[in-house]
Amino acid sequence: MNGSAKASPSPVYFRLLNAVSNVVIYVLLLAFLVFTVVPFVTIAMAGFKTPVELVGGAFTLPKQWLFTNYVNAWKQAHFDWYFRNSVIVALPVVVISTVLSIMSGYAFALMKFDLSKVLFAIFLLGIMAPQEAYIIPLYYLLVDMGLNDTYFAMILPQIAMSVCFGTFWMRGFFAALPGDLVDAARVDGCNPWQVLWSVLVPNAWAAVSTMCVLFFIWTWNDFMIALVNVSSDALRTLPLGLAFFQGRHTANVPLVSAGATIVALPNIVVYLLFQRQFTRGVTSGTLHGQ
Repeated sequence: MNGSAKASPSPVYFRLLNAVSNVVIYVLLLAFLVFTVVPFVTIAMAGFKTPVELVGGAFTLPKQWLFTNYVNAWKQAHFDWYFRNSVIVALPVVVISTVLSIMSGYAFALMKFDLSKVLFAIFLLGIMAPQEAYIIPLYYLLVDMGLNDTYFAMILPQIAMSVCFGTFWMRGFFAALPGDLVDAARVDGCNPWQVLWSVLVPNAWAAVSTMCVLFFIWTWNDFMIALVNVSSDALRTLPLGLAFFQGRHTANVPLVSAGATIVALPNIVVYLLFQRQFTRGVTSGTLHGQ
């Protein structure tokens, strides 16, 4: 023999390595969870405190849980108006953007037509271009169209930006679906419209629901479009109303913290309701590609 054979690692070694790697993963995930949740919890708790208590420390529990700051923030900031405006803007954006994104994603993924690559590149430009690059031309365009200081001044730009991402999102998902699924539907006599809505969309529900959650969060949190295109107080959305409210009550941190919690709460509720679908939608592309 030229040399002694190297001993292979024992099963105990692999089990120990696997256990250590799992511990490291869970520690990292727990650290990310703490860094994500602690700031929001701190702000939410500050809304229950008095200014004197807040001086004693931001991470301490309130001595007495007072809902006065939340009630005052809701009334003084006119959050009932702003909440209504945010709903009026967010719902059409989510519905219309979702329908248009499904159709355009289907077209780019499974249909052949001239200049498809060029058109898809234009959609990608809509994702990459920052709002600061087109907000001023957008303002003057809306003024020329007579849509400035209206709900349409917030809804239409949000739809345009959402469809750019939604097209990219749904194109990737539809392209990853098995081709036999579409072929079988066509053999059964389905036209392209029926293939999309009766066959593909039911199989893409995880991706569609994830896209809807993203559309809602982006639209609900948008600040710049509402700030530039809306000047009437009656049309302000929650993030814009919170900014003006903060400017008037800078010294009252608990009151501002209560307002910030009110604005962020719908996002958290929507995410928690669709958490499972959101996770499935994010990983569905990888699963279909395997």
